Amino acid sequence: MAETLRRHRPLEQLSETMQRAGGDGPRGVSLRELPIMAQVNLRADPSNARFVDVLGFTLPTEPNTVAGDSDRAALWLGPDEWLLVAPEGAERALEQALRGTIAGAHGSVVDVSANRTLLELEGPMAREVLMKGCSLDLHPRRFGPGRCAQTALARIQVILWQLSDGPCYRILVRCSFAPYLAEWLVDAMAEYQADDHH
Repeated sequence: MAETLRRHRPLEQLSETMQRAGGDGPRGVSLRELPIMAQVNLRADPSNARFVDVLGFTLPTEPNTVAGDSDRAALWLGPDEWLLVAPEGAERALEQALRGTIAGAHGSVVDVSANRTLLELEGPMAREVLMKGCSLDLHPRRFGPGRCAQTALARIQVILWQLSDGPCYRILVRCSFAPYLAEWLVDAMAEYQADDHH
């Protein structure tokens, strides 16, 4: 009888630790690993109008910006490079549709879904937690909703994506580094637990 394989998220064993680390209120912050998402790396000419038919939106061409929404988005990584995220299971259809779109043109489409996991850091103090290990200027005037950047967080290369003013951030990190980063974030969040544990 064939055995059904189930893909595990790299931080399943740390989910309770991350949940306990959170706090509510005006000094609160929460951390969780998101469900697995499809991730496809695209290198192509952004002026190709056929991408709109596949994605439902235009590829962002302004550096460090995001098009789409929390379920389906294109994150700008370079002048001709994007990371496309979509619900789990969409990677094969997305990859095939994009390959058809760039057929005969210079470009590449690569399914990188297994490369990174997604963490979500949210709450009034989320920015302060990130600032402990990230050299980016995260001031709302410089980095707000709809922005993304490839940067170092706790000396690990990540893609940082701000979703909302909450603030709510998504952190895309390579699976092999995810446990270290999650533990670093839990430690960085410790001072914001105080309101809930007295």
